[in-house]
Amino acid sequence: MTDLIVKSCGPMTTLQDRGRFGYQRFGVSPSGAMDMRALALANALVGNATDMAAIEFMNLGGAFTCEGGDLRLAVAGAGATLSIEGHTVAPQTAALLREGETAQVSPTRTGTFTYLAVGGGFAVAPQLGSLSLHLRSRLGGLNGEPLKAGDRLACAPDNSADLFHDPQPLSEVEGPIRVMLGPQDDYFSDTGLRTFLEEEYTISPQADRMGLQLSGPQIEHARGFNIVSDGIVAGHIQVPGSGLPIVLMRDRQTAGGYPKIATVISADLNRFAQMRPGTKVRFTPVEREEAIAAAKAVHDWIETLAARLVPVRFSLTTEHLLSTNLIGGVVSATPEKPTL
Repeated sequence: MTDLIVKSCGPMTTLQDRGRFGYQRFGVSPSGAMDMRALALANALVGNATDMAAIEFMNLGGAFTCEGGDLRLAVAGAGATLSIEGHTVAPQTAALLREGETAQVSPTRTGTFTYLAVGGGFAVAPQLGSLSLHLRSRLGGLNGEPLKAGDRLACAPDNSADLFHDPQPLSEVEGPIRVMLGPQDDYFSDTGLRTFLEEEYTISPQADRMGLQLSGPQIEHARGFNIVSDGIVAGHIQVPGSGLPIVLMRDRQTAGGYPKIATVISADLNRFAQMRPGTKVRFTPVEREEAIAAAKAVHDWIETLAARLVPVRFSLTTEHLLSTNLIGGVVSATPEKPTL
């Protein structure tokens, strides 16, 4: 069996898949990848099911080697890059890590979360049906903890040798983050609702996998800021007594007692998760039909990933591309003189 060995990584490097479901009524957070689209792409590039566990990096990257065999690797999300033995791999392209070589995942450049997938996935025992680490409960991951230097991840047998490239950039919808008002928007005054929908907020440094605190204008309550605790879903926006909204994310608590002014639609939650502290954000309300259509578009994008990927038939490192004559048949820019 091949092992992926962690040589170095940041403090919040974890195993994440689509999450664990069916246990929230028992107080178990679903957890799961913060950016499901990037997770799906990284997995698809090495031929895995799109919801399999991958290594999630938060801001910082890491270095890895392998023992016991070769591994197919792919990186996706937040503009991070993969290099092997110092040679940069083209974006959105799988590569082969040979035994004893070192792979380096760069820090994120355009967002917060990056994913490293290995062909065949990880042979780590799931807990409650998932490998996703929920740090506060020490559930999932490798021994209930984030990854650290020296950790060894056993990899499942990989029955494929295919490497894939995605020619289409991982683009996102631009503009305000779309929300559906409620379920407790009646706990806010008309002024408070206008403030939320018309003013600009900033992602504060108080942000993690549980939630993102926003700074900006205070939102006015109309009926106090305490409710009978009820269920929480990813994207719920709580407004406590401070009047400043908190957007709850994958590692959220399962129930809460602050009124929720709105909910980020699932299609925009990946984009919101990638916003760094200091990023300006606005919200715009949409109706249920638009939220469903947007969710279906993301679902369809993930479902059709495999069909649009291009097999890698040769090395796509930067060094290889620069050394290759990509315009076949062109040998001179000067026309030949006619023979008299």
